[in-house]
Amino acid sequence: MSENPIFERIQSDINSADVVLFMKGTPVFPQCGFSSTVVQVLTFMGIKFKGVDVLSDPDVRDGIKEFSSWPTIPQLYVKGEFVGGCDIIREMAEQGEIIEFFTGKGIEVNIQSQEAE
Repeated sequence: MSENPIFERIQSDINSADVVLFMKGTPVFPQCGFSSTVVQVLTFMGIKFKGVDVLSDPDVRDGIKEFSSWPTIPQLYVKGEFVGGCDIIREMAEQGEIIEFFTGKGIEVNIQSQEAE
């Protein structure tokens, strides 16, 4: 990368967990519908992930867009690799590709049952 301290911080966040979501708000309290959608998909699949709240740090909020060359938030990283934003994650989920994607990366998927017990 570069000597950019924000990029270094972003890379450190990406390296800190297998699945990292740069989002508006937190996993418990998303602050936008797009972030909420990605949180719902990951939660439904039982995927453990780290949420990074870009609203709490304007430098990261601006820096992540430049870091990934992707203009919108949320942004999902898996094993250090940029996957995409809400539309891409939603499309992968709808087409059934997302389970294979995560298991192919060695990420455990534990789909939450919709049935009442």
